Amino acid sequence: MNAAAPRLCLVEDDEIMGESLCDRFHLEGFACDWHKNAHDALASIAKHNYMLIISDLRLPGMSGDEMFTQLLTTCPPLPPFIFITGFGTIDTAVHLLKHGAADFITKPFDLDALMVKIRQQVALSPLADDSQTGLGVSQSMRKIAGMLPRLAKHASTILITGESGVGKEKVAEKLHQQIAGVTEQPFVAVNCGAINENLLEAELFGHEKGAFTGASRMRKGVFEQANGGTLFLDEIGEMSLGMQVKLLRAIQDRTITRVGGEVAIPVNLHLICATHRDLKQMVEQGAFREDLFYRINVIQIRIPPLRERKDDILWLAGQFLEQCATAHGNRRKTLHPGAELALLEYPWPGNVRELKHAVERACILTPGLVLQAEALFEEGLIAAPAQMGKDLSQFLQECERRYIVNALNEHDWQMGNTALALGISRKNLWEKLRKLDIHPTSTP
Repeated sequence: MNAAAPRLCLVEDDEIMGESLCDRFHLEGFACDWHKNAHDALASIAKHNYMLIISDLRLPGMSGDEMFTQLLTTCPPLPPFIFITGFGTIDTAVHLLKHGAADFITKPFDLDALMVKIRQQVALSPLADDSQTGLGVSQSMRKIAGMLPRLAKHASTILITGESGVGKEKVAEKLHQQIAGVTEQPFVAVNCGAINENLLEAELFGHEKGAFTGASRMRKGVFEQANGGTLFLDEIGEMSLGMQVKLLRAIQDRTITRVGGEVAIPVNLHLICATHRDLKQMVEQGAFREDLFYRINVIQIRIPPLRERKDDILWLAGQFLEQCATAHGNRRKTLHPGAELALLEYPWPGNVRELKHAVERACILTPGLVLQAEALFEEGLIAAPAQMGKDLSQFLQECERRYIVNALNEHDWQMGNTALALGISRKNLWEKLRKLDIHPTSTP
């Protein structure tokens, strides 16, 4: 197991369950210490910085909730706690969640669903290696994150492809973090498609004083600025053929010459290029140099569009909600169940960038704490109704479940207050919890 893998602590006395969970954690790329009782776990937690603790409630000698309570007083701040049990009650779950537990799962549970929760909690952990967890929770983005450490060690030139707005620069930044480690190496990004062709050479390679009208002083280009670090050339497919020749020479020789200068200046950097265009097709059409294509296409990372990784949509929305709250000093807003459905149904042609703008717009325009679907989309852009492809009863049940979970969370799972807010009796509310399989681990 890679020493840099996120480290979990499992407290479970059931042999079969413990072995099964440990095997799955290792397959998913996590390191795991398994303890069969609370006393051993307490000693280990005091020595190690775990990103997450998964504990059964019923343990020999000391129960999981007793261990949790003891740790609250002796070992703050605690890593996130996820409790699993076959004997828990709603009251127990509410008590643990109110005192800081991250989640509460009743047996039997879906192991895939547990892994999603674990990845979400690890991503939010202050101990997390952000380059490994900050890209998304979908399988495709976790696979990309898992590639970064090896690429940082062995690849000096990388090509990132994907539609506009999928997060190519974000991946480049995470890769640079792996390359730089704890050292302060520069990361310089430039959008080649946003710079006038006449100015692009000077932007890349710099210029000497007097090289052209307005060049009143010497200026270093981005190759020199990124020396010792990482240069990110976005939209490289927008370069003219003439500019491609000059770029190829700089990449091959690892030297540049400033505009108006004669001295070859050596540069030592990692180069990451990105494009939303099909460079191979451009080569066939004569619009992109074949020799440059093979020079930058040593390693290629393709980032899927957001519509192909729906698991990331609500996770990313949560990140953007948190950012908005921090930026404006406000309480974090939440999504109405209907808004979540709309986010999941919308095709996101603008990908992550469009999602971020939608969330920011909704936060600004909504005075309350709950964001409705209408606030997320401009008029006429709301996704097709979520019931398309589902029968009516299935859609209505899904909406009812989300609505009830949202109400429960807003009222801290106080059954009386929640029932009053929903306009139903406590008995009716309990019946709906059983019918819709709602428990404190449910998300809106």
